[in-house]
Amino acid sequence: MSVQAFADLSPATILDAVEAAGFRPDGRITALNSYENRVYQLGREDAPAGESGLMVAKFYRPGRWSDDTILEEHAFALDLLGSELPVVAPWRLANDSTLFHHGQHRLAVFPSIGGRPPALDQGDDLRQMGRLIARLHNIGESGRFWHRAQLNPEAVGQHAIEQVNQVRMVPAHLEPAWAAISEQVLGRVVQRFAEAGDIQTLRIHGDCHPGNVLWRDDGPWLLDLDDCCTGPAIQDLWMYLSGDREYQMARLSELLEGYSVFRSFDVRELHLVEALRGLRILHYLGWIAERWEDPAFPRAFPDITEGKFWESQILDLREQLAALDEPPLDWQPGY
Repeated sequence: MSVQAFADLSPATILDAVEAAGFRPDGRITALNSYENRVYQLGREDAPAGESGLMVAKFYRPGRWSDDTILEEHAFALDLLGSELPVVAPWRLANDSTLFHHGQHRLAVFPSIGGRPPALDQGDDLRQMGRLIARLHNIGESGRFWHRAQLNPEAVGQHAIEQVNQVRMVPAHLEPAWAAISEQVLGRVVQRFAEAGDIQTLRIHGDCHPGNVLWRDDGPWLLDLDDCCTGPAIQDLWMYLSGDREYQMARLSELLEGYSVFRSFDVRELHLVEALRGLRILHYLGWIAERWEDPAFPRAFPDITEGKFWESQILDLREQLAALDEPPLDWQPGY
């Protein structure tokens, strides 16, 4: 992956690419928050009557996904939208595809919608999220991915640890502590997956955290299937659970009450909640390390090579290891 992947993505290049893809941008460009790709909201002159005069163009990071992998993501989004799920799916472009090549760049264009974040302290919002995710999983179960990744905890965790070690981001005096706790957490994550048994996997959103949801008058809309993959259903649910055990149980009860309206939930997957939380901590650190040569990352994470940052991360991992040793959450229908 070139460290200069987005170096020539000037406003003129962005406008030219979107115009070549089949739209008439009006010159308005707003960069949206995204480190992995480059995402922009643009004004458009050719918006049909009654539709927003805004659109969103996503420029994919070179070297991360193949064209087939991206198109499979798009097909899944369109499959969900065609089944009347509220999902922001890509538009078909001038090349009669949802993915467009412009020079070295690959882009997709999406409708721009507004909304608020979900209110996770409100039981009704959580029940609606549960219902929506269950419907997504019913459709996910009806097909399979051929090109998207399979969520493999050992591979994901080991890759993340290797990336951190390769970039040598951890101060020398903390390397032994990091090495010990990262391997301990990964080992316990893998053990938790084994304890869960033969869990069903299916096509899932993969990164269904509250930041990828917009709440509108008609309820929640799902955004950004960039990390969709084959994995267990709980991967799309656990990120709505935080805080102490009592608080998590209350949130879990509301979420699964909604989920169970459309789909049964395998309670064995509750073994994976803290395992997936631990895996996300490792993955986050590995993701930053893997992208460190991208100039945007040192600017966004200026403290990551300092001792205080890694002391905090090591402490978080130790606390997560303790959470992994606790019994899984216990929920039954009608809890």
